[in-house]
Amino acid sequence: MASEPVPVEPDTRKRTPEEIERDWFENVYQGDKMPQLTPRALIMGIALGAIMSLSNVYVGLKAGWGLGVAITSTILAFVTFKTLTKIFPKQFPEFSILENNAMASCASAAGYMTGAGVVNAIPALMMLHPEAVPGQLPLIAWIGLISMLGVFLAVPAKRQMVNIEQLRFPSGIACATTLKTLHHEGGGAASRQAASLGWGLGIGAFLTWIRDANAPWLNWYPKLPGVWLPGPWKIGVHRMQQDLTLAFEGSLLFVAAGAIMGFRQAWSLMLGTIINYGVLAPMMMDAGVIPMEGGSAFRRISTWSLWIGVPMMVTSGLLLFFMQWKTVLRAFSTIAAMFRPKGTAEDPMDKIEVPGSWFIGGVLVLGTVVIWLGHTIFHIQIWMGIIAVLMTFLLVVVAGRATGETDITPTGPLSKVTQLTFGALAPGNVPTNLMTANITAGACSHAGDLLTDLKSGYLLGAKPRQQFIAQFFGVLIGSVVVIPAFFLLIPTPDLIGSDQWPAPAAQVWRGVAELLSKGVGSLHPTAQTGVVVGAIAGIILVLLELWFPKAKPFIPSPTGLGLAFTITGYYSVSMFIGALFALMLHKAKPKLADEYVVPVSSGIIAGESLMGVLIALLIVGKLLQS
Repeated sequence: MASEPVPVEPDTRKRTPEEIERDWFENVYQGDKMPQLTPRALIMGIALGAIMSLSNVYVGLKAGWGLGVAITSTILAFVTFKTLTKIFPKQFPEFSILENNAMASCASAAGYMTGAGVVNAIPALMMLHPEAVPGQLPLIAWIGLISMLGVFLAVPAKRQMVNIEQLRFPSGIACATTLKTLHHEGGGAASRQAASLGWGLGIGAFLTWIRDANAPWLNWYPKLPGVWLPGPWKIGVHRMQQDLTLAFEGSLLFVAAGAIMGFRQAWSLMLGTIINYGVLAPMMMDAGVIPMEGGSAFRRISTWSLWIGVPMMVTSGLLLFFMQWKTVLRAFSTIAAMFRPKGTAEDPMDKIEVPGSWFIGGVLVLGTVVIWLGHTIFHIQIWMGIIAVLMTFLLVVVAGRATGETDITPTGPLSKVTQLTFGALAPGNVPTNLMTANITAGACSHAGDLLTDLKSGYLLGAKPRQQFIAQFFGVLIGSVVVIPAFFLLIPTPDLIGSDQWPAPAAQVWRGVAELLSKGVGSLHPTAQTGVVVGAIAGIILVLLELWFPKAKPFIPSPTGLGLAFTITGYYSVSMFIGALFALMLHKAKPKLADEYVVPVSSGIIAGESLMGVLIALLIVGKLLQS
């Protein structure tokens, strides 16, 4: 009679970091078995990243945020090379999963360049001190260098957060899952998603052309109105469309953005829009606080209303950040782990991770150049630049851990920490206040992006060193693309804060810098009240989320509610419509919604934004010819 198998006790002992990394290297790592950072992967990443960065400049100046690039770029790259392989099998061998992953690192880095100041710090400085804004070449160098600093600062955190602690980085997991689906399970779903993205891109581009293009040789088609509202609707004596920006925009861009952003944020936006434009703005106009004439309706209203929205977003963001005190404490333990001595045994990871010498050399060189450049072009005192770079090192670690644990890189709250610090160190110095915070925001956003990309690579067995190099190239191409695109769309400072370019993120930065510079007492009494009410509301809404977690879907989001006071009502109405449609589709046809909502919406956004940039180019070309 055969003896019964002896049960094996599970290994419950805590593994050392060396054991964790060696197990991954021996059982998961594939970086030496298949191509990864190939010229074609880099070229595709540069091309897609440049396109997506243009799109994010356009969207960022309108809505204040950027769109994720990694997953969209992986689908497009997969379908492109799948098609080329079928047509030219010898010239284009199969595109490997690690090539696609490296491509995504490059494209994502380029797409995220708008977070390095292009849609927040730089336009805020243009609004407050346009004479302090340098030319395009210095700005290209500036945003590129602070972004590269963030890339280098993320290097030592990677082994602790990704390898040892195995933080989730949900977007990184999602990208890795997408790549596995594309390359291991066939490309049917990818082909359908790519096709739907293409259709969305075409629709967005077509609608933008017939709305915005002024081509005399094409006068045969009907022009799409910029905004539309049936009937002469009014609130009191104020026209909803012309005076209060409450109408439907002749665009699908923000309908698509609403479909992606989620219903809670969208209905919070709509609630804030009703309160601001439907209730408070008419009251303030009747009282003479907001003028009835002089400039666009949005600019007249937002000059007053931003003092409600900005404090709401700042206090809620900072409170949420400091409530994660355990995350902050763990971040300091991460710093200690970076410099902890390692064992004497040979470490196979040393051959594939980014070397410590790269980190030390990169941070010393880039930190020194950033300090010098900040002093040269923004007149930031050297000792203040040193403090800003040292603060950024600490805040990058916090940003990376927050990204790993929550999938949100808190660049807004972290940059406000820097703004508040330099509000005390350099009171009244707006350029120093904005551009030291710009160092923090640019470095933190790119550190969070690189760590998310490295999480994808870790799950797929990629070589981290090659992903780092891909990220580096993405930063280079992104910085070269986004600054000229920004000045193409914003040739003069007076366009910032207009109906066309509300630049809500810049409004927040401007508001904090202005408040720290002039003080609350410089505002109209009703705006002073708005600051207090907005700040308290931001705190209360966060506490309500904490006290009643099950009711969170029914509690207004302080970010969405506050944002409504800094963007035109047209956009909020459109985003609410898009989010409502997406919610209904998810309820009725969940599989259909899961497969098509994101690619179709992304295509519409990309199509409209790229066509908008093209039209701007045509206008500039026409002016140069004349």
